[in-house]
Amino acid sequence: MTRRTATLVASIVVLVISLGLVTAFPVPFVSFSPGPVKDTLSASKGKAVIEITGHETFPTSGRLDLTTVSVTSPERELTLPQAMRNWLDPDHDLFPRDIIYPPDQTADEVEQQNTAEMTGSQDSAIAAALQAAKVPFHPKVSTVAKESPADGKLKPGDVVLAVDGVQVSQIPQVGELVRKHKVGENVVFLIRRGTSEQTVQLTTAATPGEQDRPMVGITIGIDSPVKVTVNLGQDIGGPSAGTAFALAIYDKLTPGALLDGKHVAGTGTIDAVGQVGAIGGIQQKIAGAREDGATVFLVPGPNCEAALHSGVKDIQLVKITTLNEAIGALKAISTGTGAVPTCTP
Repeated sequence: MTRRTATLVASIVVLVISLGLVTAFPVPFVSFSPGPVKDTLSASKGKAVIEITGHETFPTSGRLDLTTVSVTSPERELTLPQAMRNWLDPDHDLFPRDIIYPPDQTADEVEQQNTAEMTGSQDSAIAAALQAAKVPFHPKVSTVAKESPADGKLKPGDVVLAVDGVQVSQIPQVGELVRKHKVGENVVFLIRRGTSEQTVQLTTAATPGEQDRPMVGITIGIDSPVKVTVNLGQDIGGPSAGTAFALAIYDKLTPGALLDGKHVAGTGTIDAVGQVGAIGGIQQKIAGAREDGATVFLVPGPNCEAALHSGVKDIQLVKITTLNEAIGALKAISTGTGAVPTCTP
């Protein structure tokens, strides 16, 4: 073997070894891919996904799918070839690992946070749906911020009957009545704690970052004889199923099948007053819905631009910003009359 041949062979061997080492080492990314869908109007392990007691319910028809994203698990790391395959697949995406799994959080802490967000989204969905269905309830204190005006004076579970003598029956009323005051003024709550009623006076403080906006440091939920239980039967976390939950609850609480037999999917966070918020992984969720046969997809307004880049042509992208807007759009689709807001370029 000549020196030139030996050098060439050695170079090839080094190159092969180097390539092998490079492809074996993990890269700091995680993949997003279409995850499973779940029909919120169906049953899971013999139980309805949405169970309602304490109020009359009505038949539904069609499918109303919540959509998910499959994310690389915390204990798994992508190699360079795996990352490249995900990058080349139009239904997949890559994100820096530190954004999805912050280095200062353990895998258990991330899972606990996702579970808490899912529970919170269900509570907000119930509140929003009851209001949309015009089911009476009382606002209730859900949380009390530490070192806030309400700390030590109000407790989670306190039912708010009135603010400054004005009876309240909807969640937004509490904040609206508090904001009629200036920072530093007194506001009077009439509450029911257990079986007794009592008056609590609070002095408003400035909202952090908004010095002219008064607050007392509470969040509001609902106190109602209507009980809603969500039985998913599978491991789904995060807040993005809130809108689907709210629509399913509303559909069951109101006469007439909202979907009229159609297959609808969607996503979006929701707050207690029915505002729909943006989510991540919209393109993967649309792809998952398309694969499952949905013909309509509900898109949070801020996600419309990304949704239009999903490449899906055979699914109607409906733009929603509130629960009431979503309800109106679905009624228009079912009846064939009325305007349907859509994502447009």
